[in-house]
Amino acid sequence: MTAPRSRTIAGPPSGTRVQALADVPGLGGLYLRGAAGSARTRLPGVRRGGGGPPALPPVAYRANGLRVDVDHLTTYQHLLREPGADALPSGYLHVLAFPVATAVMVRDDFPLPLLGMVHVANSASLLRPVTVGDELEVTAWTQDLRPHRRGSQLDVVAEVSVDGEVAWRGVSTYLAKHAGGRAPGGADRTDRADGSPDAEVGASTRDRASQGPTSSADPYVDEGAERDGGGTGSHGAGRDSGAPVGSVVWKLPAGVGREYGAVSGDRNPIHMSALSAKAFGFPRAIAHGMYTAARALSDVGPRRGDTYDWTVEFAKPVLLPGTVSVEITEPQSGSFEYAARSPRSGKTHLTGTVTRI
Repeated sequence: MTAPRSRTIAGPPSGTRVQALADVPGLGGLYLRGAAGSARTRLPGVRRGGGGPPALPPVAYRANGLRVDVDHLTTYQHLLREPGADALPSGYLHVLAFPVATAVMVRDDFPLPLLGMVHVANSASLLRPVTVGDELEVTAWTQDLRPHRRGSQLDVVAEVSVDGEVAWRGVSTYLAKHAGGRAPGGADRTDRADGSPDAEVGASTRDRASQGPTSSADPYVDEGAERDGGGTGSHGAGRDSGAPVGSVVWKLPAGVGREYGAVSGDRNPIHMSALSAKAFGFPRAIAHGMYTAARALSDVGPRRGDTYDWTVEFAKPVLLPGTVSVEITEPQSGSFEYAARSPRSGKTHLTGTVTRI
């Protein structure tokens, strides 16, 4: 499948009711509610009492008056190796919008179980710079529920506005697997062989990234960037350039899932530890998909400009600890492609693009 394009700014679908939130909900409580909702699901994709084909709730949630916590931003910048600037990277805006989007997916009338949903692709457009001092408004909704050969897919859309103008828009595509494969309600519209469902669930133990802990003094160093002079070799914000176009290597420690979980609020057990991940079929914890995507975005560096489109398609998960080889190319000026693979097996973890606009 192709990552959804996010540039078109159309707002929620016609007929969608916008509901204001008093505050941004915490992800911990949302996940508990989502777990309870998943348990109430009688059949995949159909809630109790629902007749006919499932439908997405015609509701968008909106949170106003959001301000960026500078310490939180700094923690994100350190972890993702973004420069210590006032401008917010697209990955951080995704983190800010994610709780509002998740709140839509845990509504009682949301037709799919939250647990087990797979994040298969993401796209985002940063349309104007967003800075620390801006007051933000976040709006999120779901749209385009469609059948897939392994279940159902849908898009979760979030917009961040500043002074009444949409500054950032993200589209996350999820797959909900159904027992027996295809969901009811129509022909499959996705012709990709597997729809990349292993991005978040049920990875094969045969698909392993590098085994065992790394010996690097700095477990986050981009080795290729350091060799080519594009990085400082230090862990943290404040570097003055991104990785050069070429090859970089990530050495990811076992605890990076817990670190990103702390800064993003996404403490899904599959990311937290080997023990908790094994309960969901993984041999070890896996890295958050959006952590790896945001690392690739960071490696493109300042070449991406102040405004840009960013896409990612997830394939095989990154087992932790692990080593990932990243190739970044610039097919044409201002347009970058990246691919992250296991240096051991050559299997692809994710691919994507960053395009200056």
